[in-house]
Amino acid sequence: MNIPANLKYTKDHEWVSLDGDVATVGITEFAQKELGDIVYVEVETLDQTLEKDEVFGTVEAVKTVSDLFLPLAGEIIEFNDSLESDPEKVNKDPYGDGWMIKVKVSNVDDFNELLSSEAYKELIGA
Repeated sequence: MNIPANLKYTKDHEWVSLDGDVATVGITEFAQKELGDIVYVEVETLDQTLEKDEVFGTVEAVKTVSDLFLPLAGEIIEFNDSLESDPEKVNKDPYGDGWMIKVKVSNVDDFNELLSSEAYKELIGA
């Protein structure tokens, strides 16, 4: 199971990288494997400011639809619109081309409260 040490994680299986005050968010390899083949990613919150843990979108797989929860409060400034035509990028490369949103973070200190790769491994039993 690929759980990069340079990222932070949530109990809802999102990963986060931080560059200054901009966070990139996607779902983990574990999450995409649990969901199966992803057929659609929907984010209708572009240019909105949301609180931590609010739903920012949904990911639809062949058998289920799951909410996506914002790991850090802030304004959603970018959506990976390549996922509209190629949602399976989330399955192929969840930590790279399969990223979902970028967020201008309200409080960068909140990043340190997210799970480390080791804590996430414990959460999923990896």
